[in-house]
Amino acid sequence: MASIKIPTPLRAYTGQQAEVTVQGSTISEALSSLVTQYPDLKTHLFQDEKLRSYVNVYLGDEDVRFLEGLDTEIGGDAKLRIIPTIAGGR
Repeated sequence: MASIKIPTPLRAYTGQQAEVTVQGSTISEALSSLVTQYPDLKTHLFQDEKLRSYVNVYLGDEDVRFLEGLDTEIGGDAKLRIIPTIAGGR
């Protein structure tokens, strides 16, 4: 099964788990599996069924936006990471 590394600010919604095992053959299916397991995450990742603009998903070291987006196919041993964009400062 694929796994998704959860950033520290979102771990409150995964029972403090840093990594979650998910099912799916695409990024979209993997994220769907994640929010099925942890429904409170959905509003932090999605708006109107679309991934929020400040949520970045990586397959290994590749930003999936530069692959095939949420339709990117993944293998059973895929390592995904969710990286929220950080803004602010001067």
